[in-house]
Amino acid sequence: MSEYSLALSDAEIARYQLMAEAAERRERDLWVAAGAVPGARIADVGCGPGAIAVRLAEKAGPDGAVWAVDRDEGALSVASALAEKAGVRVHTATGSADATGLPAGTFDLVMLRHVLAHNGGREQAIVDHLATLARPGGGAVYLDDIDAGSFRLRGAPAAYEEMDERYRELHRRRGNDLTIGTRLDELLTAAGLELVAFEGHINVITPPPGMRGPAWAARDAMIAEGLITPEDIARWDEAFRRAEQEWREVRFFAASFVAFARRP
Repeated sequence: MSEYSLALSDAEIARYQLMAEAAERRERDLWVAAGAVPGARIADVGCGPGAIAVRLAEKAGPDGAVWAVDRDEGALSVASALAEKAGVRVHTATGSADATGLPAGTFDLVMLRHVLAHNGGREQAIVDHLATLARPGGGAVYLDDIDAGSFRLRGAPAAYEEMDERYRELHRRRGNDLTIGTRLDELLTAAGLELVAFEGHINVITPPPGMRGPAWAARDAMIAEGLITPEDIARWDEAFRRAEQEWREVRFFAASFVAFARRP
């Protein structure tokens, strides 16, 4: 299993919410075109802490329904709490991206975000499974993923570069493709779907204090892999704390791609 659970601290949950806000602002029209409309049945697969699922539930409204699926029960608990706080209903279910356990052919929209890059060798199997969940005659599969070759963190301490390289090595060892975003269209068409849209964006994010990106969130996985030690984490933590105290102007730049296709 090439997946790993992210450490869902308050800062990480805030990072997901910040990403969800930016995604909705940037992709609003694509969401609607793909089927995130009042009354829709929507599946958010690999939902993590549910920041996107909550926004999709707001789009579907009281007459629609959103299912949030993840293999991490802790993440699903956070998703339920965020949904309750937002005043929307989100159904949660434990499952993997290529075996969700959801009923086939019943969803107007199936969304998968930032999951494929963590599942080397299983990308097509995952998208093939998602295609079976979309309803025949127009149900959509919507993918979002990265091109990590574009990642830049301006103003970060030098420790960030070391941390980022260990993170990339983690993915290399697991056979993950950190440029998977550039292949989303191919995955959808290979699954027998009809491509509707394929777009790329440059995200510019000003991270709040305590937010250190996906490499920091994967630190437990990197320890388990023998790539870093607890002493490395302590050293990096101190470097970031010093940078935050100095009020450095940090900016995070990253390219991501979105694509959606319909089931004939």
